Amino acid sequence: ASLIPLCSYVFATSLMKGISPALALIILLPVGAALGFINGTIVVKTGLPSFIITLSTMMFWRGVVFILSRMAPISISKYIKPYPYFEKMLTGTIGRFPLQLIWFVGIAIILGILLHFNKFGNWIFATGSSKGAARAMGINTDMVKTTCYIIIGVLCAVVGTLQTVRLGSFFATQGIGFELKAIAAAVVGGTSLRGGVGNVLNIFLGVLIIKFIENGLILMKVPVFGVEAFIGLAIILFVIINNFIQRQMT
Repeated sequence: ASLIPLCSYVFATSLMKGISPALALIILLPVGAALGFINGTIVVKTGLPSFIITLSTMMFWRGVVFILSRMAPISISKYIKPYPYFEKMLTGTIGRFPLQLIWFVGIAIILGILLHFNKFGNWIFATGSSKGAARAMGINTDMVKTTCYIIIGVLCAVVGTLQTVRLGSFFATQGIGFELKAIAAAVVGGTSLRGGVGNVLNIFLGVLIIKFIENGLILMKVPVFGVEAFIGLAIILFVIINNFIQRQMT
């Protein structure tokens, strides 16, 4: 989640330097990929659990954002105003559907094809299920893991851009709590935290369910911290349910 504000900061500062939004996004995509590559390389070279490394690098990148930005927001409204087409393309609507939802669905379809209808997707499942068995099959598990982190970095660049354009500003606190919601959506969607089990469509539905619950709690005027607590409990509940289902299947 800390890559999102870092990418957002790069996007905002690029606009301040006179770079067009489209070119700034093009520049940002390889930046996101490079950040993902760094995280992935640390994971495969140290051999430590991905979850621990991800939490550690999340804190590190968040600190980098705080240092670079000095916690000061950056308004991009005047820089993006001469490019209304770019803003509409990211935050406009098609009929009653917001374009951000269209982008989300499109990215989910691409990832679904990559994961379920591609050899690389099979490698991901094999690596997540049993790294030793995957290596015995000739799969370069280090490459698979690193590539996954690169993809995540690119997606963070896209999300950072979308969020910055929608808000009209960069904030150093962007993305805080996203990691919890991402885990919740994945778990609700039936993804195993042990690896090797997951489905893009189910995760998509998990995102909608978590968002529906979150909006419902907000409409009920539940305090923000109460919403976070509820999502945390939902993760525990669905992990227990998923483990029970997987035991029954085996």
